[in-house]
Amino acid sequence: MTTTPGQVPGTAPDDVTGPARSARNRPTVAVLGLGAMGLPMATHLARSFEVRGFDVAPARRELAQDAGAHAASSAAEACAGADVALVSVRDGAQLAAVLFDDDGAARALAPGSVVVVTSTVGEAAVTSAAVRLAERGIAAVDAPVSGGPVRAGAGELLVMVGAPREAVDAARPVLDAIAGRLHVVGELVGQGQQLKTVNQLLCGIHTAAAAEALALAHRLGLDLDQVVEVLGEGAAASFMLADRGPRIAQQLRGEEPELRSRLDVIGKDMRIVAELAGRLRLATPTAAGADQLYRLGEAAGLGAHDDSIIATTLAPEE
Repeated sequence: MTTTPGQVPGTAPDDVTGPARSARNRPTVAVLGLGAMGLPMATHLARSFEVRGFDVAPARRELAQDAGAHAASSAAEACAGADVALVSVRDGAQLAAVLFDDDGAARALAPGSVVVVTSTVGEAAVTSAAVRLAERGIAAVDAPVSGGPVRAGAGELLVMVGAPREAVDAARPVLDAIAGRLHVVGELVGQGQQLKTVNQLLCGIHTAAAAEALALAHRLGLDLDQVVEVLGEGAAASFMLADRGPRIAQQLRGEEPELRSRLDVIGKDMRIVAELAGRLRLATPTAAGADQLYRLGEAAGLGAHDDSIIATTLAPEE
């Protein structure tokens, strides 16, 4: 793709329709949702772009302000004059609210702008949002991410994209900034969510398996830190074991780990897996077992805790 002098690759020249860009042709970015993933993405983007951040929690807006973003009091305020709105919310209901409520993003975004949905919300939620945005001349890019907060803050996420080529091109500077690896799955909104659902099936199973393995090691009286290290060097290694293992060990020892991924979030993702598998009439018994484990944890009132806490339901204190 050819570019004009000073143009960021993947963006259109200055004479295209849509929101005005800065003198250096870098898009203005609104980040909607400043949670465990949204805040580090906003922080990273603020190093290269003008970023406006919004979250319903004032404390999260203050953190974004401290990180170099401009804090906004509503999604509409954050999106006024923005070229790209990057959405990082928990579920489909929050996606619809941040985009289409009275003070939502859609009322402020100009035709020609683009909304990038980085959340795992399921195929139906993102396609519904895309239809409503298209009615206003706003493009949608289905771009769920994987990798956790640390990689989000370093711009090294795995990004799975489903969107028409023109929309991907419009969002390309922002997508490239947050991605260590970016894969365009197809040109249909919803295809990114489909692949992310496959990804989450494995993540949910691997987290549950890590919890079971370390609960067994704990009952055997083994050194859990050594167990995590040894397992990570062999055939049992996985990203989820490396990431969750140290926090699972803390939970089993009665310590309080850093909250990095809530139990009710991985539970929500596994329900998306179950819904999709059911619609396709596909048996997923291993995923169903992990799903039930997370449901038990949520029923016990643990939803707001780090998902590593699920190991304590397998090995309660005697």
